[in-house]
Amino acid sequence: QVQLVESGGGLVQAGGSLRLSCAASGSTATINVIGWYRQAPGKQRELVAAISSDGSTNYADSVKGRFAISRDNAKKTVYLQMISLKPEDTAVYYCNADSFSQSRYWGQGTQVTVSS
Repeated sequence: QVQLVESGGGLVQAGGSLRLSCAASGSTATINVIGWYRQAPGKQRELVAAISSDGSTNYADSVKGRFAISRDNAKKTVYLQMISLKPEDTAVYYCNADSFSQSRYWGQGTQVTVSS
């Protein structure tokens, strides 16, 4: 069992920055991949960025060059650094963990609102 708690969301103006945090607890040694997803009103949830146990990362085309995913294994925390935010980045951002046995765990989400 893995528990995930997101934090760091808020209201920012276009061009601003935010850093989201995903704190993991429980059976964290079973985690293979952690991803950040987002869901805007009226739209499906989409993958934003992911980081695997070997350190490899992947990003959605819409955020490449602006978002960076990283991890601190000692703190059991994954971060999403977001710069040059745009109104279209407005969404609820969710942290997801995939275990080596393909179990999936989700956090509660944190709201990011970018005003123009």
